[in-house]
Amino acid sequence: MVAGLWVSPPNYKKKYLELLDSTDIIPKTIETEEEYDRFLAVAEKLMHKRSDRTSEDTALLMLVVKLIEDYESIHHNLDDWEKSTPNELLRHIMTVSGTRNVDLIGIIGSSGVVSEVVNGKRTTAVCRFKRDNSSSVQTSYVDGQN
Repeated sequence: MVAGLWVSPPNYKKKYLELLDSTDIIPKTIETEEEYDRFLAVAEKLMHKRSDRTSEDTALLMLVVKLIEDYESIHHNLDDWEKSTPNELLRHIMTVSGTRNVDLIGIIGSSGVVSEVVNGKRTTAVCRFKRDNSSSVQTSYVDGQN
């Protein structure tokens, strides 16, 4: 890397464009709820790849998330959410995304831990993000209890 200039690996652009072609989006400012929903679907698909996520997947995910955040900051009132507890936010996200407790087993922990977190009996999980040398983003669960 030279003074902020990133040099892509061989075939990166080709692979990125192929990935982009396989999605239902054009990377641009999100202007409608319909576009917003499509971007959310792409982000969710890319997030579920986890260990299979390529550097191209990660680059697209980072861009899509930024575009989603920009849209939400303008079109969704987040003031109400600031007053919510982390547990309320988790339950809301699970409801709107169709996520079930069983979907969180292995991400948060055992079925018992997931149940306690979802029901507010255990401090909500915190995720740490770290980059390895391949530029992929990995998450790890940090239990809020001692």
